[in-house]
Amino acid sequence: MQNRVAITGFGAVSAAGLGVDTLWNAVKNGVSQIGPLDFPKESQVRVRIGATLKGFAPEDHLSKEELQRTDRFTHFAHVAAAEAIRQSGIQSQELASPRCAVVIGTGIGGLTSLDESYVKFFAGERRLNPLTIPKVMPSAAASHLSIVNSITGPCFAVSSACSSGSQAIGVGMQMVRHGLVDRALVGGSEAPITEASMKSWELMRVLSPNKCRPFSKDRNGLVLGEGAGVFLIESEAAMNARGATPLAWLSGYGTSSDAKDIIQPDVDGAASAMQLALEDARMEPGDVGYINAHGTGTILNDINETSAIRKVFGDRTATVPVSSTKQVIGHTLGASGALEFVVTVKALLENLCPPHINLTEADPRCELYLPEECIDLPASKAAMCNSFAFGGVNSTLIATGAN
Repeated sequence: MQNRVAITGFGAVSAAGLGVDTLWNAVKNGVSQIGPLDFPKESQVRVRIGATLKGFAPEDHLSKEELQRTDRFTHFAHVAAAEAIRQSGIQSQELASPRCAVVIGTGIGGLTSLDESYVKFFAGERRLNPLTIPKVMPSAAASHLSIVNSITGPCFAVSSACSSGSQAIGVGMQMVRHGLVDRALVGGSEAPITEASMKSWELMRVLSPNKCRPFSKDRNGLVLGEGAGVFLIESEAAMNARGATPLAWLSGYGTSSDAKDIIQPDVDGAASAMQLALEDARMEPGDVGYINAHGTGTILNDINETSAIRKVFGDRTATVPVSSTKQVIGHTLGASGALEFVVTVKALLENLCPPHINLTEADPRCELYLPEECIDLPASKAAMCNSFAFGGVNSTLIATGAN
């Protein structure tokens, strides 16, 4: 018999600030956090907008020793996880167990620390930070959360580009569902905005120089962001044993590979992930009341996601509300699936579809129901969240209400 998997706490760090409510308020009110990047005037970077967290002071959250050993992406994961743990009300001794896992996704890992080391090295400096390797490794965030919470169960990173956070949540769900562990800290974290990274993305010609406009006819690219989303998930039995209650249920997970192109997305692969998530949750398309789209704002990705939704939802495509979160907090790469699932769960809890902002002109190739204002949702059974990545890796999560 499979365990039901409960979400008992979640946390977020985003360009909107610290906390789930801060993120939700920005998304719900359609207030974009994208703005100018603080790069030197002489920088080679031409695209200078992004969604960064301003005024973040990691020393307020980590010890001096922890700061010396961790990168910005790990700082974000620490803060988001601490919020999830607080909200869940779980006791420290219940986490400090081999029956608890940590699975954190990231597309890149400690890019800030890596860039700093490269700059010093190529400038001829003889002494580099001796802790660079443990700071940049993709598993650093997961390992840090294991250490600070004395979690001795499975601990690892998932790295599958923009599907990393979503897949980390899905893998953790499977571990809890099948009894490998009783609970898990799962999610994604990313701090990808450096000059070298921005220049690399810029050369791919996928960055917008002015605004993120998913599914709009005049869309011209994505905008990078940073942050972390972390969930505490538990088996129903483990949750009940400590007298806790669920915020929502993590009910479905589907993942697939296009197996076609390292960059270009595929309709069938995306549709497969959605269909598999529905089957995993034992649901029909009619059970889904809201879709948080991957919605990057790139030409082909938005067209293909629309086609994939239409392939799965058929006639319901015209009536199921869809919105993207990336216009508000940017594309946070390996953290995007986790942060967007935070928004998806909040939408389900409040029966609200957040507005799909920045839509200037409908694209006939992207015919979706995209509410431009926050609307009430009928009491729905489920909400869906899509993540599609370079490498052709697709992932879909489904949450259902606690009642």
